[in-house]
Amino acid sequence: MTAPPTPVGVGVGPLGPADVVRVARDGAPVRITAEAVEAMQRSRDVVESLAAGPVPAYGVSTGFGALATRHIPADQRARLQRSLVRSHAAGSGPEVEREVTRALMLLRLSTLTSGRTGVRPATAQLLADLLTHGITPVVHEHGSLGCSGDLAPLSHCALALMGEGQVRDAEDRLRPAAEALAAAGLAPVELAAKEGLALINGTDGMLGMLVLAVEDLRLLLRTVDVAAAMSVEALLGTDRVFAAELQALRPHPGQAASARNLVALLAGSGVVASHRGDDCNRVQDAYSLRCAPQVHGAARDTLDHAALVASRELAATVDNPVVLEDRTESNGNFHGAPVGYVLDFLAIAAADVASISERRTDRFLDASRSHGLPPFLAHDPGVDSGHMIAQYTQAAIVSELKRLAVPASVDSIPSSAMQEDHVSMGWSAARKLRRAVDGLTRVVAVEVLTGARALDLRAPLTPSPATAAVVRLLRDAEIEGPGPDRHLAPEIETAVGLVRSGAVVAAVQDVIGELA
Repeated sequence: MTAPPTPVGVGVGPLGPADVVRVARDGAPVRITAEAVEAMQRSRDVVESLAAGPVPAYGVSTGFGALATRHIPADQRARLQRSLVRSHAAGSGPEVEREVTRALMLLRLSTLTSGRTGVRPATAQLLADLLTHGITPVVHEHGSLGCSGDLAPLSHCALALMGEGQVRDAEDRLRPAAEALAAAGLAPVELAAKEGLALINGTDGMLGMLVLAVEDLRLLLRTVDVAAAMSVEALLGTDRVFAAELQALRPHPGQAASARNLVALLAGSGVVASHRGDDCNRVQDAYSLRCAPQVHGAARDTLDHAALVASRELAATVDNPVVLEDRTESNGNFHGAPVGYVLDFLAIAAADVASISERRTDRFLDASRSHGLPPFLAHDPGVDSGHMIAQYTQAAIVSELKRLAVPASVDSIPSSAMQEDHVSMGWSAARKLRRAVDGLTRVVAVEVLTGARALDLRAPLTPSPATAAVVRLLRDAEIEGPGPDRHLAPEIETAVGLVRSGAVVAAVQDVIGELA
């Protein structure tokens, strides 16, 4: 019998990226720490003291945004919170992915448990219960400007706490929130002063997508080193350009790590050894082969910067107003610019890594540049087309990735009667990055697929132990070697699955150890 997953503790301190992935992607339950309960109660006491006082306090006894000048009588404040959530739950378009919604719910919970928002412990506990029971509110693609945080997406989650709106239950069935809560033995909450605002005023959606993208890109950037090694090898390139002494002349850490991977991946290659002698008349490889560490490494360094920004944001308390020791204060920490910038930066890196991967693949298919391989790696060129159209698929994706690399964070559309006159568009940057990560996965998978076919065609020359392990992985997955044309789309999808799951990297690491 499988043991239940260990809950992720949510306290007054920051969550780690691995915690976010466990809850968002793997469905781990959550628990609120005792320390967090105490901190929330202290901040709640401050809010209730302000609510009872004669001086208007933003978000506690006033309206919101451009309506912040109106003082709200005590008997209308519960209605104020309900109205806020209902009106702001105005998203439109397709549902976002379950893992994205779970990530933003967890990150909002983490801010609530910091003791800086003034929510009641019971309200935070209901949010934790939704995560633990696998109840996922329906959040829509469109609606967030990334300032004041991800208002519309978070409002759809807050709506579910009130027992309103639509959710997906643990079996992924679409149900009314009230029905799903009741089935799980949970009761909806009536929001008290400031709670509606605290539930919706954060960068949690864009941050959750950043954390998930960083996780995916770390794996992809190791996988693309594997793909590049297969291409260098099968295109009769040299490994000498990846030597540590050459990389040290330009001391970028990502470049050095990628080059180390390429050296390890190509070690023991009979293909590479076959053209190391004095009779080899080739002077330099094409940039897409020779400069792989420079491009892959730049993407790695970009990813490290993005991960640093994510770690800072995970440690942040994003709410407005925020509860201090004895008062609340308005602030601008909800602005998504820091997150939006790196989301866009990663989309640029993803597009360029995909571009160089596609260029390597294309070289395999051109008999004038492939050094002895048949045109398009076809079994009977002219009758068979080989991998001709697989490269078309790559090219179409790369073109799309270039469009997705246009930054969203440079745009701003004023809202709320010019009160919110500069916004981050961070949610939009995050949404397009998710599409870019998927596209890069597919481009790298085609390079791996094509590289494996080319290595088979180099027989009787033997590939390195590392690249041979990848070829074996594909063949074990029922992707056949060279032969007459066959339906290629299923093979591409199988390769995509092997890249996305980490199986390609795992096959290599089983042979040569951990990649950088």
